[in-house]
Amino acid sequence: MSQISPSEDIRSVTDLKRNTRDILDHLHATGRPVILTVNGKADSVLLDVHVYEKHLQAGNLAKLLAPAELDIESGRTRSARNFIKEFKRVKKIQR
Repeated sequence: MSQISPSEDIRSVTDLKRNTRDILDHLHATGRPVILTVNGKADSVLLDVHVYEKHLQAGNLAKLLAPAELDIESGRTRSARNFIKEFKRVKKIQR
């Protein structure tokens, strides 16, 4: 996703009501979010559904990685070699 263009990507809710199809076409074509304003202040953000799904996936991945990052910060790590040895022993896997 490229940088937001203030002249193209910040629109009023009134403008959205009047030009919905044009604004949605622009949003889909650029992949950039559209910031909606009410009384001149930012109020909401419109995202292309595919961009939104990518953000959800990235957030979900970050949630999955967070505990591992805490383990690393706390020094709760071991070498891959030791992990594999223990894994094979527990699962009764022979070389």
